[in-house]
Amino acid sequence: MKCRVSELRYKEIIDVADGCRYGFVGDAEVDLETGEVTQLIVPGRLRLFGLLGRWEDAVFPWSSVRRIGADTILVDRGLPRQDRRRD
Repeated sequence: MKCRVSELRYKEIIDVADGCRYGFVGDAEVDLETGEVTQLIVPGRLRLFGLLGRWEDAVFPWSSVRRIGADTILVDRGLPRQDRRRD
């Protein structure tokens, strides 16, 4: 399956270990020398309607991506449960 980087923005990232939904891809980091995607970034959620800024962005190394589907990207972060982002 081929996919453009711009199409990744419409896909939701879900952890395969526990089904945690992190949100939609907001950006992708690309190595300009090799042309490979190195990271997917989900922007942090707004804090108090944006008045207090945002939470930290969630960064997913490309090596954690297990499968890319039509609507979702499955990742395996391998983090302990308490370090995972809550919905």
